[in-house]
Amino acid sequence: MTASPIKRILVLDDEPDVTELLEYKLVQEGYKVAVLNDPLEFVAKVRAFEPDLMVLDIMMPELNGLQLCRIARSDPSMKHIPIIFVTAKGEAEDRVKGLETGADDYVSKPFNNKELLLRVAKILERGQSSADQAPSGRIEIGGVVIDEEIHQLTVDGKNVPLTATEFRLLKLLMERRGRVQSREHLLVNVWHYDTDIETRTVDTHVRRVREKLGPYADLIETVRGVGYRAVDI
Repeated sequence: MTASPIKRILVLDDEPDVTELLEYKLVQEGYKVAVLNDPLEFVAKVRAFEPDLMVLDIMMPELNGLQLCRIARSDPSMKHIPIIFVTAKGEAEDRVKGLETGADDYVSKPFNNKELLLRVAKILERGQSSADQAPSGRIEIGGVVIDEEIHQLTVDGKNVPLTATEFRLLKLLMERRGRVQSREHLLVNVWHYDTDIETRTVDTHVRRVREKLGPYADLIETVRGVGYRAVDI
């Protein structure tokens, strides 16, 4: 059996004490780690190091974590790299804003080391499962299987017709399982609209897709005030 490659994690925080601690803990867990204290070096470092996961602080000078997350999500070479925010901004509104920007998880300072390591492992495991599961555009969650190659949805083995838009919507949510997708993000990536178009369009299509998923309607979870995400069922 071929050993799995060592996962690479980039840690960015403007406080060296924080990056030193995180590097120590992550290396102990067997990860390869690169640390960064200057957000202006973010893009170059990501491209050189090619991380499997990024841990970013939010409150930094010149470029904050939210801005860096937006940069990553708009860059084809970085948009699929999971991001965890580790920050002192722990209010619910701050967490929603971080997830809406495109982060995968959010940990408030001061954080519990064991909790953070568990979240890192969970996200990396989820990413590996998705990669193993869908090498040819086939994604499966529970009894729901979507196959891009033949443009087909099956629910418990039965074909379920979808419109082209419904198919793109469900496929995007399933591809990004566990990650919150804002209504604005879905409009841009599914409908290719500017974000000033009516967001109720998304809600209407989500309702239709849920109806077609039948017993698996809960696969699409509503994140109040933000948007939707696909979850394991």
